[in-house]
Amino acid sequence: MGSRECPALLLLLFLLLPLGLPVLGSPSRLICDNRVLERYILEAKEAENATMGCAEDCSLSENITVPDTKVNFYAWNRMEVSQQAMEVWQGLAVLSEAILRGQALFVNSSQPSGTLRLHVDKAVSGLRSLTSLLRALGAPKEAISIPDAASAAPLQTFTVDTLWKLFRIYSNFLRGKLKLYTGEACRRGDR
Repeated sequence: MGSRECPALLLLLFLLLPLGLPVLGSPSRLICDNRVLERYILEAKEAENATMGCAEDCSLSENITVPDTKVNFYAWNRMEVSQQAMEVWQGLAVLSEAILRGQALFVNSSQPSGTLRLHVDKAVSGLRSLTSLLRALGAPKEAISIPDAASAAPLQTFTVDTLWKLFRIYSNFLRGKLKLYTGEACRRGDR
């Protein structure tokens, strides 16, 4: 290592250390660090709380389809990790579409609040990051096309009409199925 590379490496280490993230850890296992997922959960909960008392500014001009976030723990624990991954990917896809649709509706509304816009934009960014982290973990997105997937129950969905309900689903999905799946995948070392 040349003399110029060493100070650059040290500078990078000093920049990353304050984030509290493992500097030398593998990027593919980053989602296995509970602090990473907890940060996204906290942001989702903050958005939910910020919109809880919101009435007129938070209603959506159309209903948006979201995944059902209820977890049957008995059934979940009996599923193969690949089945859990399929359910998480399907839920994440529906939730991402819902948040993007909510963002489009919100941006086109008459008087979007700066704070609400920030929460919506953070949710869009957070879902993109979580998708990337799941890919890096090696979550089998392809599981959706496996022939056994036809025998799996279709993803349950329903509609919401306010940002508060949308953020509540977002928060519940992260705290529920996503956290359960990543915990199991990380424990098993599935990649």
